[in-house]
Amino acid sequence: MMGGGGGGGQMQQLQQEMQAIQEEIEELEGEVTDLRNEQTEIDEAIEALETLESDSVVQVPLGGDAYIRATVEDIDEIVVGLGGGYAAERDQEGAIDTLETKKENVDDRIEDVQDEIAELESENEQLQQQAQQAQQQQLQQQMQQAQQQEEADDE
Repeated sequence: MMGGGGGGGQMQQLQQEMQAIQEEIEELEGEVTDLRNEQTEIDEAIEALETLESDSVVQVPLGGDAYIRATVEDIDEIVVGLGGGYAAERDQEGAIDTLETKKENVDDRIEDVQDEIAELESENEQLQQQAQQAQQQQLQQQMQQAQQQEEADDE
């Protein structure tokens, strides 16, 4: 009875660990999705900067899905976010370079997160194997106990 109870506790602990890992994997997958969206936005900004010229007419987002038409006065006066709440004014080429660097950083972060996901999936597989082994041991113990009980009943 005690062996069976101990195995059950181990199974419960393994299941909790596997569930925690699965939740972490889902969270990281959400982060990858967010990073891919950021990549797309950076690509769109680079494409826009490569095609825009001074005196171009553009739609500027105001928020709340509202836009205003504006004319680009000087394509070499672009404010680009640098991260951490900082921004800097760049010329057209400098803005593109800054965005490409930003995109490389996002690419690196995606790789790092995907590596984390792979490690967690590997850890989860190991826990599943442990759970299967624990379950098999528990069944063997139960079978031995039943066999011992039968032998005791036969005597």
